[in-house]
Amino acid sequence: QAQTMGLNWKVGDTNNYQLDMGFIKGTMVMSVREIVADGIWLDQNMDLGFAGKQAAQILIDPNTGETKKMIVNGQEQQIPKNNMEIVETKEANITVPAGTFDCIYARLKNKDDGKESQAWINPQLIPISGMIKMIAPGPMGEVTIALTSFKKN
Repeated sequence: QAQTMGLNWKVGDTNNYQLDMGFIKGTMVMSVREIVADGIWLDQNMDLGFAGKQAAQILIDPNTGETKKMIVNGQEQQIPKNNMEIVETKEANITVPAGTFDCIYARLKNKDDGKESQAWINPQLIPISGMIKMIAPGPMGEVTIALTSFKKN
């Protein structure tokens, strides 16, 4: 029996991450700000030290997970298209600063440039995206994002 699960996010759900982009290190906080008639507003704030700060507000459709609107540093942005395909998934266990978690490991490939990313997720335990860790190609080399703490309401 198939049914739409939808996103079970609550106001105040928060994930804290450490970011490592080689010589740039920083933090990212993702939190559910409010739930409105047309979706869920997610705040994503990054502090990249000497490289600056970035504040993003993202409106997400709770039924499909689709991004409906994105505002970065006060400017509305074009919504990036999802051009990732899943290459591999398997059950895994991972340790990050927030602890050790059972999760799903996914290897993803960008259909445009062929570059691969790795993600460790547990959407049942970790609020918002379920992301525990991600390693992805970035403009200046590999970017690693790791969960340091979370609060699920």
